[in-house]
Amino acid sequence: MPNQYHGMRFLLLTLLLFFVQFAVAQKDSIPPTKKMDSLSLGKGRDEVVKPKDSLQRGGIKKGSKNGAKLDPKNKDSISIQDYKIISYQRDTTHLDTTLTIRKEYKYNYIREDDFELMPFANMGQPYNELGKTFSSTYYYPRIGATAKHPGYFEKEDIDYYNVPTPMTELMFKTTMEQGQFLDALLTFNLSKRFNASVAYNGFRSLGKYRYEEAQDGKFRVTFNYLTKNGKYGLRGHIAAQELQTEESGGLLDRNQFEDDLPDFQDRAKIDLLYTNANNRILGKRYFLEQQFKLVNHKKDSTDNNPTTLSIGHEFSYESKIYDFEQSRQNNAFGQDPFLTPIEDRARLKTMFNKGVVEFSNRTLGRLSGNISLYSYNYFFNSLLITDEHTIQNKLKGEEISVGGSYRNTIGPLMLKGNINYTVSGDLTGNNLDALATYRLNDNNSLTGAVHISSRMPDFNYLLYQSDYRNFNWQNNNTFENIRTQSIKFGLDSKKIGHLAAEYSLVDNYTYFASTASQEEIELGQETAFVRPFQESGTINHLKVKYSKEISWRKWALMNTVMYQEVTQDNQVLNLPQVVTRNTLYFSSDVFKKAMFLQTGFTFKYFTSYNMNAYNPLLGEFYIQNNEELGGYPLIDFFINAKVRQTRIYLKAEHLNSMFSEPNYYSAPNYPYRDFVIRFGLVWNFFS
Repeated sequence: MPNQYHGMRFLLLTLLLFFVQFAVAQKDSIPPTKKMDSLSLGKGRDEVVKPKDSLQRGGIKKGSKNGAKLDPKNKDSISIQDYKIISYQRDTTHLDTTLTIRKEYKYNYIREDDFELMPFANMGQPYNELGKTFSSTYYYPRIGATAKHPGYFEKEDIDYYNVPTPMTELMFKTTMEQGQFLDALLTFNLSKRFNASVAYNGFRSLGKYRYEEAQDGKFRVTFNYLTKNGKYGLRGHIAAQELQTEESGGLLDRNQFEDDLPDFQDRAKIDLLYTNANNRILGKRYFLEQQFKLVNHKKDSTDNNPTTLSIGHEFSYESKIYDFEQSRQNNAFGQDPFLTPIEDRARLKTMFNKGVVEFSNRTLGRLSGNISLYSYNYFFNSLLITDEHTIQNKLKGEEISVGGSYRNTIGPLMLKGNINYTVSGDLTGNNLDALATYRLNDNNSLTGAVHISSRMPDFNYLLYQSDYRNFNWQNNNTFENIRTQSIKFGLDSKKIGHLAAEYSLVDNYTYFASTASQEEIELGQETAFVRPFQESGTINHLKVKYSKEISWRKWALMNTVMYQEVTQDNQVLNLPQVVTRNTLYFSSDVFKKAMFLQTGFTFKYFTSYNMNAYNPLLGEFYIQNNEELGGYPLIDFFINAKVRQTRIYLKAEHLNSMFSEPNYYSAPNYPYRDFVIRFGLVWNFFS
């Protein structure tokens, strides 16, 4: 959509949500009504309700200082815990209106803690990786362009809501230049058994540098229904998303940035590599899941864990497009293209069907088996025939897999497992996830987990076509499955803190790298020779992460530190050895307890390393071993406040850039943002 319409769209959407909310609202508090869980297919179906950060795509302790006021005398009144959020995995949490330091960490574009990420200068641009996790992988390959996907809602990211009354959440934040960020959610129940939500997430930010404008528009609708007898449940969502960014290629002359000359304090005056490129992700998805209980044997009306036998079905259809466009050729991507202007387009259409049979029993736990059919069509417009080879225009096929899962709680021990095996198809092999958690007491628990998987790389590693000659390849017959084995250990202690360790072995690790010579690099053509590769040796990766908050009166120090060690034959996985974040802050009620205030400083640092470079044509990061970046601090100052259900955020980002040397980069040629002050809020309304 053209830029001039984005501001109007945000305004109209905001006014619509306000109008709908205030049309039924009586006051800004939680009204009395009776509790009803319309999402659960039975009281034993949902997990124990845990607090969830409302900033994180959706609790609060009763009687908390900065929580919603409740009426303990009214047994039928609803509390904040009754506004439930159910994830794709059916884990249940509840709305959170508190103000904590973890909220501060998640108040960003992706609405998740970005401790292991390094953002680019403008909002909506890629995030470079500071940490790697191999124990969590998608079963099927994706379209690729992973640098463009941090803000994309996959089906696993969509939440479903169970609310006793309508609830609205508005999140607003200023961007870097000439733009705003808005995340608006309205969720309601049309009856006691039917819940729905409408949400829109969008922003526009011009950025401090030229030709880096970014904008998103992500619309989601969800619904869930349960019959009166609780035997049949249905839920689904529709998601339409568009993420687009201008691409500049980074600095043309680094001296303009690093010499800190007065003429270039205005970053819009700095020369950039190119001024006519854009890339975009466009996606549409339809998701439906249903379950029917064939047997529901209860001993009595108080039996929360009855013996059940149910059948279920999951369906999803998604089409996704990745575009790269450039109005004229640029040597940074190679000379003599096939066509100009450059118009590269990769498409992926997938359809997924899964049938499930599940048995649940108080003693045996929950055991399920499934069979699934995955159809895919990844394609380009035409065949590419050259003197050297012929590159096909599509990868199309079907995958049939079988699997099962198990979950049970035996006293203080919780067991959880999932397994899948492909019986027909070329893309996947298998995966196994097993997890055990042992609760020592109310304040301490131990966790152990194992992950084993085998699957082909993402589609853009296997097949790609571009109007630039160097970006055309087909590897589906030469690349092998990426094989991963991981083991994890965790300790969660109120006194000691949270410790997590993961050790992974990866075979056939796949990555992008440039084959440019030193002369070509000096001519600024390193990006033009980026291609996919597969490492023949085994990569060993160790990650240890520890976090602990130390409190004294109204002061607190929140510490998070991560250590990583990589052993490899060739340097194809580059990560900083140490990443640390330390936040010193003060919390207190002010103005006769009308406001709860938190203010402090956050210090983040990571050791220097061969930071990955960015290729805008592919929307991917690639390995470079020519220079080390990092080794600089990032200091932020924040003042956050809470008034009733409103959380207010004010932050001075990268405060130390005003007096430090300009050597801070998010990737080679891409400077990190300078000092900027940003404001925003999160506001909940209840009807």
